[in-house]
Amino acid sequence: MNNATGEHIVKSYDEELLRLTGEIQRMGDLALRELEAAIAAVIERDSDSAQRVVDSDATIDALEREVSHDVIRLLALRQPMARDLREVMAALRIASDIERIGDYAANVGKRAIALNRVDLVRPVFALPRLAELAGELVSEVLLAYRDRDADRALLAWARDEELDGMYTGLFRELLTYMMEDPRNITACTHLLFMAKNIERIGDHATNIAENIYFLVHGTEIAQTRRKGDQSHNVVGTARAT
Repeated sequence: MNNATGEHIVKSYDEELLRLTGEIQRMGDLALRELEAAIAAVIERDSDSAQRVVDSDATIDALEREVSHDVIRLLALRQPMARDLREVMAALRIASDIERIGDYAANVGKRAIALNRVDLVRPVFALPRLAELAGELVSEVLLAYRDRDADRALLAWARDEELDGMYTGLFRELLTYMMEDPRNITACTHLLFMAKNIERIGDHATNIAENIYFLVHGTEIAQTRRKGDQSHNVVGTARAT
């Protein structure tokens, strides 16, 4: 192989990786917009907007299939090794996590439609802050992936404990509302599912952060991630009283 041919192959491969990164960025942007729209639909009690969120999830699913197809093609034609292989495998895993983030946002939209059939309860207004923090984590890991910035990914990874703590607080508040007045049970149950979906979005953001760290360094994150979700203890306390 002469130098010109080799340079052409390397350039072509780099262009394919760049396109793959662009597809994943687009997926992430769509998932974030889906989450924002779902929360707006909850607060505004807008079932039509909530349904549009549910419907838009198909676009993210289609993009995830495109990424999977591109990864398979790259593996078959390029047979990447070492860092290049990590690039390709990270793209596949990150796309899968973003697809799940989109699913959770769509689930919030579905619950919003159901929630609109009952009276609101005050804890609903804590949901936007929970979603805002989850969105921040997703935004940070997307930027870290774009820039191949392991340090930024690690900072976002550590912040998931903050999201877990906020989720636990909302869980406790919703449980209290249900115990004080059974008429709140239906609304609070929908909100509990929404809050859990948002907490899971944070978990997928940490998965992305871990993949970015491995992509850059070729090793797993050394420390153990601290979990702030204590909702299981809240349930135990409620049963005991």
